[in-house]
Amino acid sequence: MSINTRHGLPFLPGNSFRDLTKSAFHRAQTLDFKNGYALPRRPAVGTGQDPLLSVNISHSERNQLIRDIPSLTYGTDTHRAPPLSFIPAHAAYDKKVLRFYGYFRQEVLHSPEEHFRIRPVVIYYHLEDDSMCVTEPPVENSGIPQGKLIKRQRLPKNQRGDLYHWKDLNVGMDMSLFGTVYRITHCDAFTQDFMESQGIELNESESIPNDPYTIRRVQAQQTHITPYDHNHQLERFLALDRQVLRFYALWDDSDSLYGEKRPVMLHYYLVDDSVDICEHHEANSGRDPFPVLLHRQKVPKHIKSSCEPFPSCVLEVSPQDVKEYFSPQDFRVGEEVTLMGRRFLLYDCDDFTRKYYEQNHPDILLKPFTVDTRTQQDITKVIPPYNGFGSLEDSLQNCLSLIPEPPKKDVIKLLENDNKVLRYMARLDSQNPLDEGRRFILSYYLSDDMISIFEKSTRNSGIIGGKFLEKTRVPKPGSSVENPEYFGPADFSIGGTVEVFGHRFVLMDADRYVLSYLESLSHHIPEHTLSSLRQKSCEKGKWTIHDYVSVADIHFKS
Repeated sequence: MSINTRHGLPFLPGNSFRDLTKSAFHRAQTLDFKNGYALPRRPAVGTGQDPLLSVNISHSERNQLIRDIPSLTYGTDTHRAPPLSFIPAHAAYDKKVLRFYGYFRQEVLHSPEEHFRIRPVVIYYHLEDDSMCVTEPPVENSGIPQGKLIKRQRLPKNQRGDLYHWKDLNVGMDMSLFGTVYRITHCDAFTQDFMESQGIELNESESIPNDPYTIRRVQAQQTHITPYDHNHQLERFLALDRQVLRFYALWDDSDSLYGEKRPVMLHYYLVDDSVDICEHHEANSGRDPFPVLLHRQKVPKHIKSSCEPFPSCVLEVSPQDVKEYFSPQDFRVGEEVTLMGRRFLLYDCDDFTRKYYEQNHPDILLKPFTVDTRTQQDITKVIPPYNGFGSLEDSLQNCLSLIPEPPKKDVIKLLENDNKVLRYMARLDSQNPLDEGRRFILSYYLSDDMISIFEKSTRNSGIIGGKFLEKTRVPKPGSSVENPEYFGPADFSIGGTVEVFGHRFVLMDADRYVLSYLESLSHHIPEHTLSSLRQKSCEKGKWTIHDYVSVADIHFKS
């Protein structure tokens, strides 16, 4: 063992002292680099100083020192196992849940049928955070809100605030939670293994008592074996499904007040011998939109005498009270049949029904005939005469529908002939000498075939000029009011007379655009109209309509 020569103590921890005479506290460099490699630095030979070894000791002394230091520091027990690594609870017990089964007793008040109920529960204990939850398995048609009774949380054990731990739980014990006493009866296999591994001995398992009310509600399952015969329902369904006999009939309801004969359609379903009746409604018949007169059902033909005194509105006829139902032999085309107190005359049937009777009932003769099924005669619409209010098209819309709509216009014609006007100069053909000098501008609008008349003001004439006729359509004299014929571009020729609502106008001249437009439609314009316009355009030195262009512009702007 090395000896501290300065103080005479062994060189052990606790026996070394700081050198008070030391003045250099730097860290000595112990490595040196040679040819790029780090090598320990050796002092010069003979100095007796080694930076790596403070004391030169032998190999045996060094081994003895290594063996003695742990025993002096940590004692003689040097073979203790290293401490285990710490594992938190949320990692050690993740998804590990203890499951206990139990029940609680619920008192039932004011009920003569039961006094208490046994409600089974499942108690879950989560080991990761010591939280618990209580759930109740749902029971069908129980009428009780079931499911989670107590949500997951730390549950109090007593009034001092102590919380339940898994060490406090055991089988066969009562646990009070928020005023309700739960009895733990048993647990699952994992819970039992965990509790036994922790040194807790579980009590004997118990069984959950039966609920008397639930047992009383359980009914024995009734079984019924249908005997097999030739008229088995399944066999009939496979053989006769979608096979329907259709008859065209006439319901004779003329005996009742305001009764009439109505066409109906009678269907007989071969798969179950049921019958339904549908009415045939025509458009605008005034009847309610309920076409089914008799819904699909088996119609009794003969009822037992014991059921006849009871009215049908009070007692429904059961299958035990019926002797016989209607069958295909009871429906014969050409004869009358009574169903539910109503008479139906069968006058025809479809092709499938006819083939069915030929194959299965050849002795029944079908005698179809023609009947008048029209419920009412067609009423001819009479349009009243035009009363003069508004235009003829607007008045006609009131007769065509209850809510009139505006008459439709020719949109193509409006777009093509927009702002296209034929202008003529005219004079008034009158016997009054005061009307001799009056001049008018007659404008024809090609977009909607309307005419407007404008009169030029003449000084000292005593007549106020301006708008003579509002823009409107002018019918030709002699045309009917119901079918009027209106003036068109072909009716205006130079020198011709135009009668407008009792006033006669003689056309004297026309705009230059009139001739060019009518020549583009020469195949629709009479020849005398075009010749009169050409002749007037060739004359010189006479009055032309261009003298009144400014007057017409004023009229158009107004």
